[in-house]
Amino acid sequence: MSASRLSLPLWQETYAAPLAPTSRREMAARGWDCVDVVFVTGDAYVDHPSFAMAILHRVLESAGFRVAMLSQPDWRSCGPWREFGRPRLFFAVSAGNMDSLINHYTANKKIRNDDAYSPGGRIGLRPDRATLAYCHRAREAFPGVPIIAGGVEASLRRLAHYDYWSETVRRSILLDAKADLLVYGMGENAIVEIARRLAAGQTVKDLRDMRGIAYAMGAKESASLLAHSEIGPDKGRLIPSAKQEPEVLLPSFGAVKADKLWFAAATRLIHINTNPFNARTLVQFQDREAVVVTPPTLPISEAEMDRIYDLPYSRRPHPSYKEPIPAYEMIKDSVTIMRGCFGGCTFCSITAHQGRIIQSRSQESVLKEVRKVAADPEFKGIISDVGGPTANMYEMRCTRPEVEAICKRLSCVHPTICKLLGTDHAPLVELLKKARAEPGICKVLVSSGIRMDLAQLSPDYLKELTAHHVGGHLKVAPEHTDTHVLRLMKKPENSNFESFADAFRTASNQAGKPKQYLVPYYIASHPGSDLHAMIELAVFLKRNGYRPDQVQDFIPAPFDIATALYYTGIDPFTKQEVYVAKGLRDRKMQRALMQFFKPENWFTVREALIEAGRQDLIGSGCDCLIPAQPPKECIEARRRRANDADHYHSVANPAKGEEPGERGLPNQGYRPGRKTARRQDKKGKRKGGGRPKQD
Repeated sequence: MSASRLSLPLWQETYAAPLAPTSRREMAARGWDCVDVVFVTGDAYVDHPSFAMAILHRVLESAGFRVAMLSQPDWRSCGPWREFGRPRLFFAVSAGNMDSLINHYTANKKIRNDDAYSPGGRIGLRPDRATLAYCHRAREAFPGVPIIAGGVEASLRRLAHYDYWSETVRRSILLDAKADLLVYGMGENAIVEIARRLAAGQTVKDLRDMRGIAYAMGAKESASLLAHSEIGPDKGRLIPSAKQEPEVLLPSFGAVKADKLWFAAATRLIHINTNPFNARTLVQFQDREAVVVTPPTLPISEAEMDRIYDLPYSRRPHPSYKEPIPAYEMIKDSVTIMRGCFGGCTFCSITAHQGRIIQSRSQESVLKEVRKVAADPEFKGIISDVGGPTANMYEMRCTRPEVEAICKRLSCVHPTICKLLGTDHAPLVELLKKARAEPGICKVLVSSGIRMDLAQLSPDYLKELTAHHVGGHLKVAPEHTDTHVLRLMKKPENSNFESFADAFRTASNQAGKPKQYLVPYYIASHPGSDLHAMIELAVFLKRNGYRPDQVQDFIPAPFDIATALYYTGIDPFTKQEVYVAKGLRDRKMQRALMQFFKPENWFTVREALIEAGRQDLIGSGCDCLIPAQPPKECIEARRRRANDADHYHSVANPAKGEEPGERGLPNQGYRPGRKTARRQDKKGKRKGGGRPKQD
């Protein structure tokens, strides 16, 4: 093995190129004295095409650039950012495959117990709002080096957005991170273009003509732009422009922060400008600066998709990790066949990030990767997934390109499947047959989840799926049963799920596999869902014998339409008011109703049923959700929680010489978190005199 190569299993020599250096020692082993790009990521470094950092590293290196990987650095100082010396071109910064706050906190804002993208699932290896911290440290380490922010966290926060964790509207992450440029969406082509143009001597300002980027104008530029506009920045109109298509002026940050109607209006304008073929440049004034977002990048071709996924990935974590990385363990034997989703679900960020136009790989490229997986000595014979954001959208696209170029529809399948959408499953069926016929492959599973309304259009696909590609359970996402809630989600009516369940059961029986089951996913506390809607969902689950092991609570992710519904209580497209369950008590009851069968939920479910006037569902009737009397396990669970020392603290007695505060905790005064130890009365004055505390 060449001395310049990193340690890799011998079987990979046919396929894999060296990993990106993660230290100065590894950089020297490659024979490099400097690097062109330092990629900073909040995830553990895994050289697998399901991880963004791996794809971006490989496409940059294939274009001739030297890339170093700074994975999960200690953000408390800028030392790690100086590990490789001053990068010749730029820092590429990403929080990772997930938004760092969604990665850290549950829907109830409690800290999660693990991080799937960290070795050993350990938490605490990345900061909250990781993009901000990483960009600030890069600026501190090497002033003057361009900083390019990207990834899901940056993409979904590129404009003024509602932040669930601080419960406020925040300005563009571009301004807070002080990045020079933000790349949103899938960034392979963009990052290579940036590298080439900077290497050719252009400045970051010269890159403003690119698609799929956001940048901030300085105060003088912004003032000049506003001076040439015929209207104010809060009116959401068009700015006159010499270009063929004028820019869209969004309601300003001040407007959307002060008025929820303006926030809803901005959301509508942003989302109707997401089709790359007709989207316009968006401009939003944020105080004295203007943030400009250019139209999305054009979808890449099949040949470009093949080139990206055919690059020599090792499909391994960096050898320095001694603990398993949960996200990698889950996807290591999976194969991505497409990207994008035209479903347009309002609570999902996939369409906003990857786009609604499906981009697929060729069958030969997919099969080449299947053979590579099969060649791994550790492979057990089962491809865990052949899919993408949605498993059965492979090679589906609008059949009329001239219509696609002007279409503003946010979903190709809601409220009905567009008659111009190509829904042929034959290419996918052929690919699945070929993949399972490859030598060394015992089984090919479909685990991504499928679109049920599309699957029912192809009996051949259902037959192939149930006979060969279900590992006992198939994930589907009906999400709710209430018609109003489903409309707000842009999901088909519940009758669609029921008809699919019948078709799946029939096909499984015909395949001689009657014990195959559906695993439906539902969301609690989605905007529009009240107690009555959740009770009907619970009754439906009981009647059909579904007992969800896991419950998905709605999390208002930045940029999503459902987040605008949650924050404003207004549908941005109809302007109708929408019920929103925001209180912890309401959310807890909706969650418990989805798992009404668990003894520990008895008291909460009973409270919900009484509040909704549905005492008829308490008792021993066929549709009753809970028995009239609490089960023994329920009472014991409540007693355990009451006795759990983690749920209360005793208060010290200063009269006995004890330090004021709660016993066993650091002395933080009367109330932990206050700046002083003295208590305030109801009028805001401190006990014992003195001036009122100023917040």
